[in-house]
Amino acid sequence: MNATLNLTLPAPLKKGDTIGIIAPAGPVRNEADFSAGLKMLTELGFKTRYRSDILRHNDFLAGTDQERLAELHELWRDPEVKAILAVRGGYGCLRILPDLDLNLIRQQPKMLIGFSDLTVLLSAIQQKTGLITFHGPMLTTLPKSDRDSQEAFFNLLTGKPRPEIKIKGLEILKGGKASGRLLPGNLTSLLHLLGTPWEPEWRDTILVLEDIGEAPYRIDRLLTHLWAAGRLEQIAGLILGNFDQCGERDTIWQRVLDLLAHHPIPIWANFPCGHGKRNHILPVGVAARLDSAAGCLTLLGQMTQ
Repeated sequence: MNATLNLTLPAPLKKGDTIGIIAPAGPVRNEADFSAGLKMLTELGFKTRYRSDILRHNDFLAGTDQERLAELHELWRDPEVKAILAVRGGYGCLRILPDLDLNLIRQQPKMLIGFSDLTVLLSAIQQKTGLITFHGPMLTTLPKSDRDSQEAFFNLLTGKPRPEIKIKGLEILKGGKASGRLLPGNLTSLLHLLGTPWEPEWRDTILVLEDIGEAPYRIDRLLTHLWAAGRLEQIAGLILGNFDQCGERDTIWQRVLDLLAHHPIPIWANFPCGHGKRNHILPVGVAARLDSAAGCLTLLGQMTQ
């Protein structure tokens, strides 16, 4: 992130607040999942608002670039909408970055939540405006998330996050301690930001990676590209989340260890982040600390106030 930018933590929600629902990437695949997500938010005490054409399709996109961008701007501009939640990922966010109204976002900071392809929106907005965004469950994945992930989602939205995150089944691939800014995201999506005006600042970050449905050789190539581009040597710590349908996870873990053999940073695996039932919401851009001996990720600064 630009060092001259101050971090902005959006205001937490309270029951009765309105959450805007957007489809900035791929189209809704299952209307039952869409309805289940709306039902859960209602049961949690929130109102929802979305455009009547949100179920639109345009090949592999949820509408034209203009439609998806207008939807995002419309709900962001709406003073009654206190948070923005994506329906799903897929692909498409990269196409709308050039015309994103960053001034609007700076002037009316609010929560933005999503993961997968939303990585590029979360990272770009955080990088360009200083607004803390949130990598976590989306409308169609929230009802399928496990209880811990749902509770973490609700607690963070309402301003009551757990500053210390301890995970059952965490694997410490390389021990040690580290401090840095959290950068959680989809591996493929983050790689597609390399060399663009929206590439994140990698230095002194705690990088959290996840992916799904990529052949083992593609995961190897993505990790090798990130290393060859000199980005991995800049990070302070690495956390590996879910890599569903990407081959043997031990092979991925070993490749990471090989690439970072000469970089003395802590490396964790089996963290509940990404595609799957275990998807713990994480703030993008906040200071955090890893302690391998305690198996604890601690959020620092604004998230603990």
